[in-house]
Amino acid sequence: MTPVPAREETRPAPVVTAWSDIGCPWASLALHTLRATAAARGQEVLIDHRAFPLELFNRQPTPKHIVDAEIVMLGAHRPELGWRLWDAPAWEYPSSVLPALEAVQAAKAPEVGGLRGSDQLDAGLRHAFYTEHRCIAIHSVILDIAESCADVDAGALEAALARGAGRREVYEQWHEAQGPQIQGSPHFFAAGGYAEHNPGATYVFTGDLYNGGFPRLDRYDADWATDLLDTLTA
Repeated sequence: MTPVPAREETRPAPVVTAWSDIGCPWASLALHTLRATAAARGQEVLIDHRAFPLELFNRQPTPKHIVDAEIVMLGAHRPELGWRLWDAPAWEYPSSVLPALEAVQAAKAPEVGGLRGSDQLDAGLRHAFYTEHRCIAIHSVILDIAESCADVDAGALEAALARGAGRREVYEQWHEAQGPQIQGSPHFFAAGGYAEHNPGATYVFTGDLYNGGFPRLDRYDADWATDLLDTLTA
């Protein structure tokens, strides 16, 4: 009798927890770095997105002039991002990213997309905002982006959002993020005690950003993503 080959054991993909705001350029740079590094290594990693909703913390929309300054600074330093200053009509600029944050949470449901689909939607929403200049506060735009995500069931997402899915999670995460463990957007956590706020970035603020100051990036070391991915395979 021919022996039956043993079934190959497959390890589940490691999970990185990422606290962030979609409207935060620092977080969008960090997530791009992590995803691009993992793809170059052929390493699968799942990202569990948690909302750090800046507009709830600050009780106002994130000021466009601050986002613009960070886009110029980070986009010039990392041109592969493909970011541009907003050139769509001013009235299309999203005054809130809460609907987008809620959609990413709603997409985590297994019947919608799970962590893989949720991360695809997060990446799509960031690309739509920073590169395509689409209003990611609009329901139809969010669903259009979901349609382009291979692992997201856009119809299931639409039904989930109609039930209010994702809103409770965003508010619960906002309250959790007010504790001392989560320091801002972005903050990454992984197995083995990994915890880094805005990894790889060495920067200062030259004055009050709300009153004419500017951020200055002195150095960005993308090797932080390699170090993190190495810890996940150890």
